[in-house]
Amino acid sequence: MLRAELIERGFDAVGYIRVADATANRFPGAIVVELRGVSRDEIAQLFQLGVPVIAIAGKPEPDWLGEFKWAAVLRRPVSIGEIGDAVTRQI
Repeated sequence: MLRAELIERGFDAVGYIRVADATANRFPGAIVVELRGVSRDEIAQLFQLGVPVIAIAGKPEPDWLGEFKWAAVLRRPVSIGEIGDAVTRQI
């Protein structure tokens, strides 16, 4: 649903399940990452791309959340529209 929302807004949106796939295939204008099940090392890989990274977080938050300079941290529950707005502000 997020991909469809971003395409509607004019973005060339692509989704990946694994961080390794995202970092190997494209150079994005921004990244949206759901933090559930993602490690600190995977997040560090995303930040190496040098583009804005938007986090979707909930409770409990990862203890390493504050180690990174996020473009935005959206707290669940969050709507697809709110995520689209955050992406629009970054690009």
